[in-house]
Amino acid sequence: MVVKPVFKSRKGQLLLDGGKLRGSFFHRTVVLICQHDADGAFGLVLNRATENVVGDVLVADWPEVLKSQPVFLGGPVQASALSFLHTDVFLPDGNVMPNLNLGHSLDALIELGEERSPTRQVRVFAGYSGWSPGQLEEEMRKGAWLTHAASLELVFNPEPRQLWQYVLRQQGWQHRLLADSPEDPAWN
Repeated sequence: MVVKPVFKSRKGQLLLDGGKLRGSFFHRTVVLICQHDADGAFGLVLNRATENVVGDVLVADWPEVLKSQPVFLGGPVQASALSFLHTDVFLPDGNVMPNLNLGHSLDALIELGEERSPTRQVRVFAGYSGWSPGQLEEEMRKGAWLTHAASLELVFNPEPRQLWQYVLRQQGWQHRLLADSPEDPAWN
């Protein structure tokens, strides 16, 4: 009798390159898993800010608060797909985790920008990271990814380019060595 492993959703968790993804798009990335079920997984890379801002990339009548927001590269799939994460002081029923919502509608993003809230945070993404059924689970079994609890502080970290190293250092001394290693091992 073959025992099928119990499905464990990674929704609301961070995946970090565990050092085995060199040469791939996901080298040194931090991915927030926004959806994960038996049909596959959907995530957004949190540490790949582009040089572009929303007002330059997307044609719309943008509220000032959104025009200067950087656009992040959410993943290698469908670079023209829009996604955004947003939080506010009280958003208990977030669809990713408490106080964090994922959206895809241009109209909803514009509406968010028009609402005045000094505590709202928004991140805009082009493209996404996607896994077919069982694909993420297989990558996890092979040790490609490390997991870490997501938090709003990490999702909206003001230094996204340093996020991979920052989170790895929180995981203990053995991961600190990986975080402090050079981008290219030949530089040693």
